[in-house]
Amino acid sequence: MRRIAHISDLHFGRHDPHKVEALLKSLTESRPELVAVSGDLTQRARDAEFVQARHFLERIAGPVLVVPGNHDVPLYNLHKRFFKPFTKFNRHIAPAGLDESIYADEDMLVLGLNTARRLTWKNGRVSFDQMAHIRRTFSEAPAGAWKIVVTHHPIASAHGEARVELAGRAILALRELVDVGVHLLLSGHHHRPVSGEAAAELLLNGSVLVVHAGTAVSTRTRGHDGNSYNLIGLEPGSVTVKVMAWSGDAFQEIQETRYPVAV
Repeated sequence: MRRIAHISDLHFGRHDPHKVEALLKSLTESRPELVAVSGDLTQRARDAEFVQARHFLERIAGPVLVVPGNHDVPLYNLHKRFFKPFTKFNRHIAPAGLDESIYADEDMLVLGLNTARRLTWKNGRVSFDQMAHIRRTFSEAPAGAWKIVVTHHPIASAHGEARVELAGRAILALRELVDVGVHLLLSGHHHRPVSGEAAAELLLNGSVLVVHAGTAVSTRTRGHDGNSYNLIGLEPGSVTVKVMAWSGDAFQEIQETRYPVAV
């Protein structure tokens, strides 16, 4: 079985240091092949917050794929927001082009897409260039490989769950993703761990598994959802999504759901 730890919405600057240490401990014990970070590493895109986020990422053993979120774009400095929105992210974390992040091995191909935009404030968007990049990237995937996309803003809601606000052009992007055979969509933004097949009315044909992550270490929890991250297991014919939630002194499994997925 291959494992992906899916963490999101860290919001350094509004984080709990005790939970940061507990998360690192849990990741070390879980030993995932990849840690996917689906955006909002900072609270207000300040240099000090990016430094804290970088130090956290440097302590993770193994490969890490990171995409930015809307909180990683300056909010109050309008010049930087409109003309240099990802300068700090690029400097401290990783290149934040619209299609820069890729992880590939013999079993999986993971593409990270930047859905944060300077003009959409908290919302996101998938560009037509990114849709073309999706097709180019996954057309080269080896036969039998897991095809996975990571974004901050959701591209689909999970069937049977409360609807969430989606990225702009989500339906067009989703149809492109299904057409090239993407199996999983990982995202964050709404601070609530949810998983399930993409809502059927969004699709013309095919299916894709949607996995949203909660906020891992932020104090900005919403409603009854506390801090959590997802531990995703990939094995022939199925995907297992474990919700690892904060229990008061550690991250512990509170839910496991298995989905049949043909590769």
